Amino acid sequence: MTSDAQARAALKRGDLNAAAAAAKALVAAEPDQSEGYFLLGIVAAEAGQVAKAVPLIQAAVDRGPQAEHLAQLARLLILLRRDGEAADAARRAIALGPADARSSDTIGCVLARLGDHQASLAPFTAAVEAEPGNLDYRYNLAAACGFTGREEDARRHYEAILAADPGNARAHYALAILSRQTVQANHLPRLKTALVNADRPDDALRIRYALAKELEDIGDPEAFAHLSAANAEHKRKLGYDFAQDAAIFDAVEALFTGSALAPGAGDPDPSPIFIVGMPRTGTTLVDRILSSHRKVQSAGELQAMPLAVKRLAGTRSRTIVDPDTIRASAAVDPAAIGAAYLKQASHHRTGHAPRFTDKLPANFLYVGHIARALPGARIVCLRRNPMDTVWSNYKNLFASQSAYYAYSYDLMDIARYYARFDRLMALWDRLYPGRVLQLSYERLVADQEAQTRLLLDHCGLGWDEACLSFHRNTSAVATPSAAQVRRPLNADGVGKWRTHREGLEPIRCWLAQQGFDVPQ
Repeated sequence: MTSDAQARAALKRGDLNAAAAAAKALVAAEPDQSEGYFLLGIVAAEAGQVAKAVPLIQAAVDRGPQAEHLAQLARLLILLRRDGEAADAARRAIALGPADARSSDTIGCVLARLGDHQASLAPFTAAVEAEPGNLDYRYNLAAACGFTGREEDARRHYEAILAADPGNARAHYALAILSRQTVQANHLPRLKTALVNADRPDDALRIRYALAKELEDIGDPEAFAHLSAANAEHKRKLGYDFAQDAAIFDAVEALFTGSALAPGAGDPDPSPIFIVGMPRTGTTLVDRILSSHRKVQSAGELQAMPLAVKRLAGTRSRTIVDPDTIRASAAVDPAAIGAAYLKQASHHRTGHAPRFTDKLPANFLYVGHIARALPGARIVCLRRNPMDTVWSNYKNLFASQSAYYAYSYDLMDIARYYARFDRLMALWDRLYPGRVLQLSYERLVADQEAQTRLLLDHCGLGWDEACLSFHRNTSAVATPSAAQVRRPLNADGVGKWRTHREGLEPIRCWLAQQGFDVPQ
């Protein structure tokens, strides 16, 4: 067996020491060839040494680019958040025509991470055609179909996954959120069977969320019991304490009410439009309205601002946002933050629209940084009735390991988080009057045209009739709101919490005690 075959066989069985030895032997024997360096890089990546792996795979590419090598290079660059280089490597891999399913799927995953879901369809399709029995590849294709509005194709692929693996929790949940279920057409019996047979906590979590979503769709209050069970278990698993988020809010408030901020004029670029707010309050809807405008494109939910602050603050913590990073950012020149943000965001912009939206909801924590670093940027914050906000956060399964959403698995944690969010938005209004348009979801639903005109005026955009027909926007949507924003504006989501009034009554009372205007 040749050294490269030995290394690949060792990698397949998880023997990294044997794989490294064979790859080193290959490099020693053929230092001008690419394979040994590539395999050494993969060994390093499998060992969790991504930063070490990149230059090794780059050395392989330098010795003669191959689609497989470029695809893996792109994957690792994305992990390091070097988005521009990752995009370049993925495009070069596509141009070389990957011959194996794994490389095609990897390229699709990189494009999806970059937000280019339309472009990801071709490599995902190629991967499934090459290995139709690989359910992970088929799931990735199904998700891309859902994000790009190909609902029936997505449904077909998810059903194919479940035919092969009836307990596949990811597919069950994806099907539940793909479209609105009805009393006549739903998956409830199948989901209840899958829940009984679920033997892993993560599977039970997803299936309970799928059940809750479909029960919610048909107005069945049993949804609350499934969410309570799923969320309580997941919060316990995460070990979350609200004090973790309270410390971040405290640090942000202290930074911007103190006097330690570095002076600086920021970057005047007027192209960004930040859409912020609590999740599930209409941020995707407003993103679709704005990106229907002839001068605006959606860049998706970017990590560009949190990453710019983190990198320039220079803290060594493993989390992107934490009190130490917030405090350390006081010494950073705002112009440097603005420039770093714009560079990172540029890798997610396609076409020639002069303006772009960044709809990462958690950017409400960074409004102060944005106001100083990008004085020409516009900021819109979505506001929704507190009770609907709490309920919509509780019933949505966010990225289950993301620190951004750790508060969302307990009703009282969500209420406390909402109260701190509201307090922080009031601070931004005092510090930067007029910089943030606080847009009411309920008012937008009740008077679409007037509120759309208000929105466009705040963003410095002229009237565009297409903004009223946002549901005809064909660009991809990769959020749980994908199905809703492909329908005309409606009031279906207003007052949904009332279906679960009894379970939510303690939260309503607590919010009322804090001075919030909550409905009876």
